[in-house]
Amino acid sequence: MYFEIIGEITHVETFAAGSSIQEIGRLRKLYGRGRWRKRKGIARVRLEDGAVLLAEVHWYEAHGIGRRDFKIKRYID
Repeated sequence: MYFEIIGEITHVETFAAGSSIQEIGRLRKLYGRGRWRKRKGIARVRLEDGAVLLAEVHWYEAHGIGRRDFKIKRYID
């Protein structure tokens, strides 16, 4: 699903880091070595059909590499 993050991400929280990330091998292979963290936060997103909703988003992040692989986990009323 395509979506665009509008504005900033709030309530950012790290819930996995390093070897506790199940996909660490894939991340290192695609983007390189780094101190990878799996993070989540709340953001306003624009969907493909133009709808703007508040959602919980998850992503991977490493210093020097940046934020990668965003996904929407749930919509917030």
